[in-house]
Amino acid sequence: MKFTEEHLWLRIEDGEEEVSVGLSAFAAAELGEAKFIELPEEGDTVSADEQVAVIEGSEDALDVLAPLDGEIVEVNTRLIDAPEVISEDPQGEAWLFKMVLDDPSEMDALMSEGAYQKFIR
Repeated sequence: MKFTEEHLWLRIEDGEEEVSVGLSAFAAAELGEAKFIELPEEGDTVSADEQVAVIEGSEDALDVLAPLDGEIVEVNTRLIDAPEVISEDPQGEAWLFKMVLDDPSEMDALMSEGAYQKFIR
């Protein structure tokens, strides 16, 4: 699992070319209980740092930026009806979307979990 400075996690699923993207547990805690989420559309082509989603919580709202360049291939539509899952399981069932990266080697430049833990302290 890799992390961005914008508090997203990225995980390549075993045997798949897609990368799952979600909100870190730290960011989910800062957000408070998620009340509303707007997700990107499947098939959207996105560029790094482009806004792709919005999450509104009880404590804050968050613009989710694309972590890297690529195409959105799946969105977690369950979150539209049950956004509270983001608060309950941010690094598991509450993945936001899956994408195919234009250049998968760019993940190497992202933070490891240990580096991310130091970053948020």
